[in-house]
Amino acid sequence: MSNCSCYSAFLSFAGVSCNSVEKKIYVHLNYTVSCVRLLNATHQIGCQSSLSGNVGVLHVLESEENLDWVLHSGPNPPYMVILESPLFTRSVMMKLKNGSGRVAGVAVVAPNTNPAEGFSPHTTCPNENTGVYSETYEPTMANCNMTVWNPLGNGLSYEEFDFPIFSLKDDNDTQVIRQCYLDHNRAGNGSTPQYPLCAMQLYSHMSAVTDTATCMRRNAINFSLNPEMVCDPLGDQNVWASTRPLNNTAKGHKMWESVVIAAARLDSRSFFFDIAPGAQSGVSGFVTLLAAAHALRNATQEAQPNRTILYTFFQGETFDYIGSSRMVYDMENKQFVVDLDNVHSVLEIGQVGLRADSKLWLHTDPVSRRNESVNKEVEDLIGNLRSAATGLNVTVDVPGFSQPLPPSSFQRFLRARPIPGVVLEDHQSAYTNKFYESMYDNAENLNVSYPPNLTPEEQLEYITDTARVATMVARALYRQAGGEESQLSSIKADPQIVTKMLYSFLVRSNNSWFQQLGNVISFLTGFVCVVHHDFCCLQLVLNRNCTIRIFACSTHFPPPCDSSHLVPQMYNYMWVQGAAPPNSTEREGYCVRSTARLSKALSPAFDLEQYTSKNFSTWTESRWKFIKGRIFLVASHELEMLTLGVGVGVLLSSLLVTYIISSKADILFSSGREPTNATY
Repeated sequence: MSNCSCYSAFLSFAGVSCNSVEKKIYVHLNYTVSCVRLLNATHQIGCQSSLSGNVGVLHVLESEENLDWVLHSGPNPPYMVILESPLFTRSVMMKLKNGSGRVAGVAVVAPNTNPAEGFSPHTTCPNENTGVYSETYEPTMANCNMTVWNPLGNGLSYEEFDFPIFSLKDDNDTQVIRQCYLDHNRAGNGSTPQYPLCAMQLYSHMSAVTDTATCMRRNAINFSLNPEMVCDPLGDQNVWASTRPLNNTAKGHKMWESVVIAAARLDSRSFFFDIAPGAQSGVSGFVTLLAAAHALRNATQEAQPNRTILYTFFQGETFDYIGSSRMVYDMENKQFVVDLDNVHSVLEIGQVGLRADSKLWLHTDPVSRRNESVNKEVEDLIGNLRSAATGLNVTVDVPGFSQPLPPSSFQRFLRARPIPGVVLEDHQSAYTNKFYESMYDNAENLNVSYPPNLTPEEQLEYITDTARVATMVARALYRQAGGEESQLSSIKADPQIVTKMLYSFLVRSNNSWFQQLGNVISFLTGFVCVVHHDFCCLQLVLNRNCTIRIFACSTHFPPPCDSSHLVPQMYNYMWVQGAAPPNSTEREGYCVRSTARLSKALSPAFDLEQYTSKNFSTWTESRWKFIKGRIFLVASHELEMLTLGVGVGVLLSSLLVTYIISSKADILFSSGREPTNATY
């Protein structure tokens, strides 16, 4: 065997040995989702660990009274606290924060079912500083003075913690942690736990600190060929489409064009990064609008209304209306396909619940309605919504005239000018959503459930009664756009489309229906961040031929959508995988033509370099190297010191022996030399 082969074999053996030793020492957690650091113009929020990760002795908190062990009496601080979900409250978390000298981190065990009581880590007044109501626009309505929209909000998502906080699934990893705690750490009969103790290490070091202006300044300092960025602006892509093609290369005002904007938000958030299902806060609204667009496909082709319906899906609305403020900014600066002069009215679909017993509320802005012409258009839109609800077992009503708008994208349009509009919600005043912007705002919160023993594909095809709200929205939009009343009876949302979308966006995105659109196999989180995938899926759904062929997209083209007769300034062309024919594994792909497009959803503050702006969102997200966790047994401090002392002693002894041997080498290793004239 060559030297190289021996060396390779040695390295391979050493690597296997190291891995084997590491596996014997550490148990790595398979599912780790952390709270991360976000920054804005004034401060930072979120969590982080030290550069090398935080280490603490495990302690499973069994009750709030048990906090004294962690904060005062426990003999082995710092502690890594394991919280069951009922104890993940503001009261407990703030006590842990204030006693952070003895707290190394927190791991929250997420339950498999939602808690009976509500939980919202958001504030009681979402986006209160970037909406329309302010000192200059009806100050009495600013800062939720008249209506507290999210009374269950505890504000945890907007606190700063100097230790890592992770979410753990209630699965095998959690059972291993609990058992490790019971075997080594739990004190019994007043005794003190004996070493070795079970410990946990959590890594979630964040690169950015202080605020957005600071981190963006550090981003601009380039001392190397590969500079390391410390933060990135929160942003993504808005998705929009129109019932008639608009020339996307000619930006700004369109003569003789009048558009009715039908809007919904795409994003959501929770305390933990990447867990933001947003079922009621986001998905219910944009699924309703998608289903309404699908229901309007044939009617808008057969009898085109006088006005164009512009479907808009805004990204980043959770963080001070990133998407809507960007679209309004682009309209004002002639950078969008239409401008504000082209906007006739706005209908926004908010939290609509999609339940069978829906009662919906039509929210309007009392300030802009003081203008007679605006008030008339608002009354017409309300009348169209009331008329569209007739016969659908959907009740609509209007709150008191003096009540302000709830947090909504429409507020950003009103900041620019008085525009007629209605925001459709399932609450009269305070939110009915008990889990607003939390990890519990999931399919269960929308009552999306299935009979037992159904396969995933059977669940996908299982039809529920959730399409009536979409039918009402579609008919109201058609009438608002000036469509013929004779067409209304034919406009009906497809319940199967609605239930397929709910299943795909909330339960399982890796299904046969989504696979026909493309390689959509990642889980859809809803969390707005620097790189995101929901907008791609949504655009594909808007584009989708056959099953959800919303626009004039029945023409098939050969791949890769590059035929010379395409008209890219008027249409968008995308390749979709299509379905596989029976008894075949090869999909029949085709090119789809639609009016669905993407536009930038990045706060204008970053284009203008106004990192302390009060008019636009300034949220950024810190970068990090990795997020992970592991558990292991830790020895007592005395044993560690003894081991260190023995190691140092062995090292010094080895150095002494080496010195003695080296100094006596000529004696110890001398041998008789042969005479130079020796012959053999």
